[in-house]
Amino acid sequence: MNTSQVHKRTRAQESSGAIERIYITMRHLFNRGFYKPMGVSGESLRESLFILRPEIYGSISEEKIELQGLLYVIDRLPYGIEECRFINLTSDEGYNKSHFKPIIPPKRRRNCYRIDTEQMNIEITRGRSEIYDILTHLTFLYIESHKIMKQVLINDEGELIRDWEKLEEAVLYKKELSQKDKEIALTHTANFLGRTFEEVSEIYPEFSYHEDEHRFLKIIYYLGRGAIDEVLEKKQRLITFSPVLRERLGHHIHGERWATRIKKEIHDRNWMQRPLHIVSANMHSIMNSLYAERVLVAESKGKTQFELFEALSKSENSKLREKVEKYALEHGMVYLPDESGTNIDVQLFDTEKLSMGHEYPEGESPLLLVMDYAFGEQAYETMDELLKPYSGNRKKEFMNVASISIMGKAGILDGGKGDIMIPKSHIFEGTADNYPFKNKIKKSHFSEDLNVYTGAMITVLGTSLQNKDILTFFHDSSWDVIGLEMEGAHYQKAIQSASKIRGSINANVEVRYAYYASDNPLETGSTLASGGLGTTGVKPTYLITQKILEQILK
Repeated sequence: MNTSQVHKRTRAQESSGAIERIYITMRHLFNRGFYKPMGVSGESLRESLFILRPEIYGSISEEKIELQGLLYVIDRLPYGIEECRFINLTSDEGYNKSHFKPIIPPKRRRNCYRIDTEQMNIEITRGRSEIYDILTHLTFLYIESHKIMKQVLINDEGELIRDWEKLEEAVLYKKELSQKDKEIALTHTANFLGRTFEEVSEIYPEFSYHEDEHRFLKIIYYLGRGAIDEVLEKKQRLITFSPVLRERLGHHIHGERWATRIKKEIHDRNWMQRPLHIVSANMHSIMNSLYAERVLVAESKGKTQFELFEALSKSENSKLREKVEKYALEHGMVYLPDESGTNIDVQLFDTEKLSMGHEYPEGESPLLLVMDYAFGEQAYETMDELLKPYSGNRKKEFMNVASISIMGKAGILDGGKGDIMIPKSHIFEGTADNYPFKNKIKKSHFSEDLNVYTGAMITVLGTSLQNKDILTFFHDSSWDVIGLEMEGAHYQKAIQSASKIRGSINANVEVRYAYYASDNPLETGSTLASGGLGTTGVKPTYLITQKILEQILK
């Protein structure tokens, strides 16, 4: 074994140990009820992140500020969080009935409430994965804030560099910033961030939020201000967990409420005995595949099927999407927007109302249940509750679950964005839990000109904690891991429990798993923080959707 192999293994072991410490620490802090992220109680989290150096957080261990990582994190946290000293993680505790307006982050569907100038409440309805996600993001944010503080604070007497004073002037005292004012402020800001004027100018507009085009300057200022106050005024930032959240976590309250509503709808429509095909996917690909060409006859002329789907995915074509949805609702689709707090909407498709070119015996035409993406551990909660029998009339009624299909985005370890992964098993990171299964979707189902990979998928505890050393180990070792995602093992655990142990669904229920690549964390510049898929994801999304539909409607 050569020196580089030993080094790689050592780094992978160090990183694996760091992830384990992060989760143990988080559980301890959650049970304690509060902690100061930049104090002694948050030290273990900070040190573990420095050891881990997650790919998503880029240059976290360097002196210069990590701009792409900051953008990734800020898109997943509520607007204004950088101004708040107190972050309170709560359960669904009735704030939706108050005067507080929910703040929903652009890239994470979660309700947050600005209680006052100093406090932000974040509602947790998706279980531990969501808590881990938020705490790692906040830890990164505060580490970056102290980097800013170290660059602008001259001494312990509170003397600050001129660049900082000019940024403060722009943020606090100038109501309207002209182009000239903005560029002056950016020049000073770039100086202490250790970045070029060109770098900060390029990323500047990406931080804008609704009417707030100068949000970047505010984020840098308030992050630095918070760290300065921690050092000079001893006003430490505090993260708390509400007693109700600590009591409810792990009790499937939201998942049970969500599943009961769906099963009641199926029961009330006399669909309990129909072959039910559950699909975890987005809210557009199944609907568009079934209806788009029927309703958009003029728009599809001269276009291939994928060109039509690509057009539907563009933000400026909302009227076309509304047209398809209106038609779908009139021809067999039932839409159940979430009311449970899970943030998982559902569509039911009655194929009896569709002339599919297939003849089914009476009562045996497929019923499709499409559920929006779950988040991490929430996948187990929702699928576990959904597969339980319905007890609405004080007697157990079992659904006729014929198949379960999971489609989604995942990180790939071979190939690049838009490629397809067909797993043979899910390995649950950090545990001894492995879930082999017989996947009804095969590589051979796709044309040879596509990049399709088969092997094991690793279900990670959080995408924000992955680093190259661990992923390289999984990829190069006999585990033969092709990609990583957050839900697969959780779904399969619920499916195996329902089919093999509880007997609430058929023991031989068909399962399908297929993913398309959103990023390659082993390639520099290709992580999730490097940006979204754009239209690259359209073709693999619809290819997988069509394979799923072909098998369901065969």
